[in-house]
Amino acid sequence: MPNCLIDNFEKNVFNDKVMKERLSNDVYQKLKKTIENREKLDLSIADEVAAAMKDWAMEKGATHFTHWFQPMTGLTAEKHDAFMSLDKNNKMILEFSGKELIQGETDGSSFPSGGLRQTFEARGYTAWDCTSPVFLKESTAGVTLCIPTIFCSYTGEALDKKTPLLRSISAINKETVRALNEIFKENCKSITVSVGPEQEYFLVDRDKFLKREDLMFTGRTLFGAKAPKGQEVEAHYFGTIKENVLEFMKEVNIELWKLGVYAKTQHNEAAPAQFEIAPIYAPVNVATDHNQLIMETLRRVARHHNMECLLHEKPFKGVNGSGKHNNWSLITDSGKNLFSPGKAPHENMEFLFFLTAVIKAVDENALLLRHAASGPGNDFRLGAHEAPPAILSIYLGDQIGDIVNQIINSGQATTSKKGDVLNTGVDTIPTFNKDATDRNRTSPFAFTGNKFEFRMVGSSISIACTNIMLNGVVADAIREMTDQVLINKKDVREVIKETLTAHQKIIFNGNNYTEEWKKEAKKRGLPNAASFAESIKALVDPHTIEVMARNNIYQKSELESRAEIYYDNYAKTINIEANTMIEMASKQYIPAVIKYMNNLAKTINNMKEASKEAITSNLEKTLNDTSVLLLEAKDALDALKEKVSIAETKPDGMKKAMYYRKEVFTIMGNLRYPIDKLELIVDSNIWPVPSYGELMF
Repeated sequence: MPNCLIDNFEKNVFNDKVMKERLSNDVYQKLKKTIENREKLDLSIADEVAAAMKDWAMEKGATHFTHWFQPMTGLTAEKHDAFMSLDKNNKMILEFSGKELIQGETDGSSFPSGGLRQTFEARGYTAWDCTSPVFLKESTAGVTLCIPTIFCSYTGEALDKKTPLLRSISAINKETVRALNEIFKENCKSITVSVGPEQEYFLVDRDKFLKREDLMFTGRTLFGAKAPKGQEVEAHYFGTIKENVLEFMKEVNIELWKLGVYAKTQHNEAAPAQFEIAPIYAPVNVATDHNQLIMETLRRVARHHNMECLLHEKPFKGVNGSGKHNNWSLITDSGKNLFSPGKAPHENMEFLFFLTAVIKAVDENALLLRHAASGPGNDFRLGAHEAPPAILSIYLGDQIGDIVNQIINSGQATTSKKGDVLNTGVDTIPTFNKDATDRNRTSPFAFTGNKFEFRMVGSSISIACTNIMLNGVVADAIREMTDQVLINKKDVREVIKETLTAHQKIIFNGNNYTEEWKKEAKKRGLPNAASFAESIKALVDPHTIEVMARNNIYQKSELESRAEIYYDNYAKTINIEANTMIEMASKQYIPAVIKYMNNLAKTINNMKEASKEAITSNLEKTLNDTSVLLLEAKDALDALKEKVSIAETKPDGMKKAMYYRKEVFTIMGNLRYPIDKLELIVDSNIWPVPSYGELMF
């Protein structure tokens, strides 16, 4: 193993090894008990833990600490405090108390709260989440001790993404352990929700990025004609990584390994300038924190290499967008993967029980999960021939699909399909067994051997929301099925059959890209929210409110606040994009086109004087075509200005968001069309911004 891996891994993490070295055995054991058994933290140990953290951090150059939390912005937040205080003689001393470690205070009204906090009600609290490791952030400005925390209001409501995630972990742990112990007679004390989020992203030259207001303000190109070459020849995917990109990836890996992030895989993705990084699986709370660190590190390190990292789901029209496949599974404290089918899956009742619970949960909460996997940017990606459609369905594959069909049709499964032998026809390559099931890259929610891969998740969002809802709805499905067995005294096989029969409509093993599937999905009654704005209503559906309250994940007020935040965010996102288009069209594109037309008109006059009639005729046609497109662009620009003005008069909430979606968004397309056409006519030395070709190649 390379020294950079051995020497650097978890170098900047206050991990188990460091805790064991620096804490007394009694304090160490109490803290471990809290982390592993989810018991309340013993406050008596706080001062010793804080002192050990401070000494460790300062030895590594830290001068400040911060409560690192994840507000509803989808980003992370931090306020830095120095390790200093005053003694009774007003002399400066170095200090970090247990109280400072465990609890902090910040302005609860300055972050999105959806009405939970008003400006005059400002108090909000951060509180240490000891189940996610404390770490050090290094930069040219210094070293900071980062303490992962929750963020809640004065009245206890969650103002962040971590609090409900921790609640959802407790919910699925409770229901899974109950089912395992009371139905299947296991001796399970706890389970871990294991998650491995793959992260896709684009890299572009920073100097060119800074010449594109749309990329700077919105993260995506609002204008841009297709480059002569895109991804048509599939040359980029898994291709040789360019040296400058490898240098960037090397620094990213080193920085992430220091933070204990298991960054393992890196490669070129399908589109030009697109790449992927994938970590090894981790408990969902840690995986969520790590994914935030991955996104922050990608952005920060890119600038060291004069590049810009684009995390938007669709930075460029006409090539693949970026997702974040959320690989999700349940692992017992003995190490058993509950989604591992075993050698005879048709006989594995435990596996079939939990598989069925997931099928039930996804079917009953399809719109909610579509919402939880998205943000405004994912609308441009979902349904394109690169990503799953916005219609949620489950792919089981040939082997598990056949077992499910047997159970539905006859009440029990008696056989399991086996994997065949793969023979390549090459003498020197040994034959080996292939999986019993192929992969389906068009499925939004696919069973992939021993886990579910939620492929719908957008590249820019926090995976917290995705996993909160997934944990919550699966926990509720497990609870309901367990009640059927334990309270209603039904045989577990009967419960599995009845549940699969009731929810088989969500299972689809075919090509999700086809028009036939869209028609079939509509017949089945599966929801199809074409936009993120249309999916937000799932948060305040009575069924969602009931499920989340029953499992102590969200109160009704917390769900309503989130709906308000997401409607507001959607409207603001489209507003920023529309205003950016207005500015770029008014100040850059239209003046450039006019300049080109003036030059062309002068050339035409010169040609006329030289009696070059054939050339003059062609140039006049080009001038006329340009003029028509310019007028079209000007009309669309005026219409867009008007629509944005009207949108801002709409009351905040769903009505404003839907107006932006239905009215403003449509006109934005009307403005883009002629501008993109003009880009193919106007001289490149006059065109005011870098082209797609320059950005991606």
